Amino acid sequence: MSETTNKGDKTLSVPAKKRISLKRTVESGLVRQNFSHGRSKSVLVEKKKRRVIGPAGQTEPDREAAPVPEMASAAAVPGHETDVQTAAPRSGVVLRTLTEEEKDARAQALAEARVREADERRHADDEAKRRRERQERERRERELAEARAEEEEARLRAEDEARLKSEQEAKRRLESEAGQPSVAAEVSSRELEALDEERTRKKAEAKPPRPPRGGERRRGRLTIANALNEDERARSLASIRRQRERMRKQVHAFDPQQKIVREVVVPEAISIQELANRMAVRAVDVIKLLMNQGQMLKITDVIDADTAQLVAEEIGHQVRRVAESDVEEGIFGVEDEAGDLKPRPPVVTVMGHVDHGKTSLLDAIRKTKVVAGEAGGITQHIGAYQVTTEKGDKITFIDTPGHEAFTAMRARGAKVTDIVILVVAADDGVMPQTVEAINHAKAAHVPLIVAINKIDKRGADPKRVRTDLLQHEIVVESMGGDVLEVEVSALKGTNLDKLLDAVLLQAELLELKANPQRAASGTVIEAKLDRGRGPVATVLVQRGTLKVGDIFLAGAEWGKVRALIDDRGETVEEAGPSVPVEILGLNAAPGAGDQFVVLETEVRAREIAEYRHRQRREKQSARAAGVRGSLEQMMTQLNVSGLKEIPLVVKADVQGSAEAIVGALDKLATEEVAARVIHAGVGGITESDVTLAAASEAPIIGFNVRANKQAREAAERDGVEIRYYNVIYDLVDDVKAAMSGLLAPALRETFLGNAEILEVFNISKVGKIAGCRVADGKVERGARVRLIRDDVVIHEGKLGTLKRFKDEVKDVQAGQECGMGFENYQDIRAGDVIECFRVEEVQRTL
Repeated sequence: MSETTNKGDKTLSVPAKKRISLKRTVESGLVRQNFSHGRSKSVLVEKKKRRVIGPAGQTEPDREAAPVPEMASAAAVPGHETDVQTAAPRSGVVLRTLTEEEKDARAQALAEARVREADERRHADDEAKRRRERQERERRERELAEARAEEEEARLRAEDEARLKSEQEAKRRLESEAGQPSVAAEVSSRELEALDEERTRKKAEAKPPRPPRGGERRRGRLTIANALNEDERARSLASIRRQRERMRKQVHAFDPQQKIVREVVVPEAISIQELANRMAVRAVDVIKLLMNQGQMLKITDVIDADTAQLVAEEIGHQVRRVAESDVEEGIFGVEDEAGDLKPRPPVVTVMGHVDHGKTSLLDAIRKTKVVAGEAGGITQHIGAYQVTTEKGDKITFIDTPGHEAFTAMRARGAKVTDIVILVVAADDGVMPQTVEAINHAKAAHVPLIVAINKIDKRGADPKRVRTDLLQHEIVVESMGGDVLEVEVSALKGTNLDKLLDAVLLQAELLELKANPQRAASGTVIEAKLDRGRGPVATVLVQRGTLKVGDIFLAGAEWGKVRALIDDRGETVEEAGPSVPVEILGLNAAPGAGDQFVVLETEVRAREIAEYRHRQRREKQSARAAGVRGSLEQMMTQLNVSGLKEIPLVVKADVQGSAEAIVGALDKLATEEVAARVIHAGVGGITESDVTLAAASEAPIIGFNVRANKQAREAAERDGVEIRYYNVIYDLVDDVKAAMSGLLAPALRETFLGNAEILEVFNISKVGKIAGCRVADGKVERGARVRLIRDDVVIHEGKLGTLKRFKDEVKDVQAGQECGMGFENYQDIRAGDVIECFRVEEVQRTL
């Protein structure tokens, strides 16, 4: 509504109604769209226009919704900050202001565009770098191939020159013998030039290697930037790998007709796989060759040396036969040079009878109390210790048990020693184990030092000890001999310094030396299984230096030194000659007395260990086969002899104790009863030991070991007896008592009396009755009797009837008459003598 301009007229009026309408901003139409194979489709297309309002509220002519070119270009250029409103006056159009969301979206799009451009540039740089590296690598390969070709050409030329030179020498010699002028030099030079031309021609005619398909190509992933790049697409890695393999084969090409002849080492037995590996052929080819010879074998089968030699010679190789024991050759190395030897401490073994004070003497020297830790106060283990004297000299002592069961331990100690200290108690004198120790020392050819111990004890008589030693060819210095003797007291510590001085004097005379700068070797003194540390071996290093990390072989076991522990329980890094140490790192406990040696590689140590294990198994199998064969062949004889056995399973703490127990039990065997040790091992009693004992119906003897929980439960379930001991005396006594229980009781006769037959009476329904007079002793009813005629025993039986007058009596004394009847025997005559006796069973003992 509007107001009129006429001032005089106060009437309000409304102008004529004006029709308001909107122009169409969308135009539609149909468009036919054609596809392949003659197909088509009608598509509805709409064309949308933008309606713009002018500054005076008038509508301008409709324009298409497409953006203005200038504005579009301004918005597309990164970093362009021209506002939309500033551009509006150019076209006379006022555009709306962009919202914050639209501005953020546009900024994000610009940032993503910049990131894409940076990625594309980086990928392009990476591709260029890889292309340069590939070109450089191919260039190096070409240079290497050319260098190899030149070396091959030089080698061939040298061979040709050598061959022509030899031919030239031969021709010159023939011409000189024939007296003709020499033209060999000219001929040889012409031939050499001809060979060079021929080689050059062949090289030129050789077909060059085919270039890679597609020329120079690029590796990498396929991206939009790579696809739009003018360079070609990248080759696959498999294609590049195949090309390099072809180039390598061309460079290293060889004549297929040329066969490589190898020297094949063939032991006494070898598997087909190992033989094929040594000949560098396929195992299936070896199997085919054996099949042609009529042998159907697998790849894991083992063949003998003769068959392996035939196969190797058939393929064309040379064969060198070796024995299986050759793997042990050279493991102890060569002998040391005199200049490499350096002085080493002496190794002294303390030997003597049980309870003569060997360990107490050693404790007094070391100022320790080892004897307090031994069960029963006797040494049952072999121990090794090193002592430093007040002057700084070092002495290695080896303490051995004195019990008779530990003979092997004493022999082992005498074997590795330099000097033997023979301990003899002054109050006891020379005893059986003392004599045995003397014999061991003589067998080992080591000097003796006699230590007369317990001189402070009442009743001690050192002079008697010296006199008793004369019976065993031991003459001490005080009696004009060459054997040193020292009177000592382990309890009071008397003359211990004199004993050490005597040892050092004897060691100085021996001039003991060893080479510490070589691989270590020595002897295993003792071995055991420790629950926390595994197999532990006490060794005495005799040559070289043993270090942590060394690969070593001990008997049939091997390992790597994880730790070295000295006699005081401290960890050390190395052990030189004459040093006793404990080794940790073995795969199993070796045998006491085995030799150990350090090897260069683990492979050789394992190979020698497997060979020794195999030898041990073969010996055990042969021994078992012999036992089975003898049992099968002599079953009747064994049944007649009535041999009874007590099966036993023995487990000990150390190898030496198990060995001593088995030896002591073997000595208890007789012709009637024996103790058969089914298994003797080192370590605690396990469930497998209980299973073995249950199958063999044998008790388990544990010496200084205990059974674990599973083993105890299994023993209770299977009814297996486990007996524990810590003193070998008790063990041997109990086994002896058990063996004695299996012995048949002895029959002992007790003479009762004699009777002479005066008359024989024949009674009906009873038989013959002898009327007798008892001449000596008495006769008893029910006793056993012998009928003696002419001093010959013609019958032995039982007295059935004994009457005096008409009454049955129990016995008849000497001088009285009686009637006697025999059970089941009637041939009696007057004048025969009847001897009456009683038979008693007496339990036998070993």
